Amino acid sequence: MHAEWRYRGRNIDSAEVVFIREWINANPKASRRELSRQLCEAWGWKQANGAPRDMVCRGLLLLLHRAGAIELPAVRQQTRNPFLERERPELVIPDTRPVRGSLGQFRPLAIAQVRRSPQEKLFNSLVEQYHYLGYEQPVGEHLKYLVSVQGQVIACAAWSSAPRHLGARDRFIGWNAAARKRNICLIAYNTRLLILPWVYVQHLASHLLGQMARVVPRDFQQLYSHPIWLLETFVDPQRFRGTCYRAANWVSLGHTTGRGKDDQTHQAHRPIKEVLVLPLHRRFREWLST
Repeated sequence: MHAEWRYRGRNIDSAEVVFIREWINANPKASRRELSRQLCEAWGWKQANGAPRDMVCRGLLLLLHRAGAIELPAVRQQTRNPFLERERPELVIPDTRPVRGSLGQFRPLAIAQVRRSPQEKLFNSLVEQYHYLGYEQPVGEHLKYLVSVQGQVIACAAWSSAPRHLGARDRFIGWNAAARKRNICLIAYNTRLLILPWVYVQHLASHLLGQMARVVPRDFQQLYSHPIWLLETFVDPQRFRGTCYRAANWVSLGHTTGRGKDDQTHQAHRPIKEVLVLPLHRRFREWLST
């Protein structure tokens, strides 16, 4: 048996494997999910917001089980993996009355974070219907926003955890691998920005991005208990020029390699995207590199 295991940033030595084995034996009626939650509690293994790292712990237990280091109880219930067997969001019919005019007529915008709220279904449906990439279920930390004027939804925006490795961004920050591992959670990635097709308001997108620069850090702090010091996004240059981001003071850092996060061939096999970022504080490099 290995003297030490490593999983998602945690080293597991032989004594801890013995502890896990004894814990399983002492709780013969516990399911895999229950064992995972109990182990998180015993180890104090928690996210920044205090929630147990249940899914990570479950992955560790499965790793040790498959390696023969521990013996987990039999699976009691087979559940569908929503990431592998994704159902399309439920269709919600929106209010499609045309919205026309100058930006000043509609300020201030009503911006609502709708994740874990009854309006999340509307967000998912709008992105699925009207964004060229459709809807994808986010993994990890994420926020979803509906933007309204006079009670009518006019835009959607989504933010999530940043990609772990991004050459142009990493060179711009100047951090090392250890700092990136510690602080990658302090960057928020704009995965979707959608102005609905019946909305005709000049400068709306750049104004919304300016508002997001204040709202997103506040909501990440409230929900996940950590600050955000940099915003980033990708723009497909075959489709868009990124004008609204530039108008909102975002900075272009260059382009992706097109290889993706799980590249094994060192060959471009995905569309090359432009990388844009918005620092949220003049000391962002210092704080991200600490």
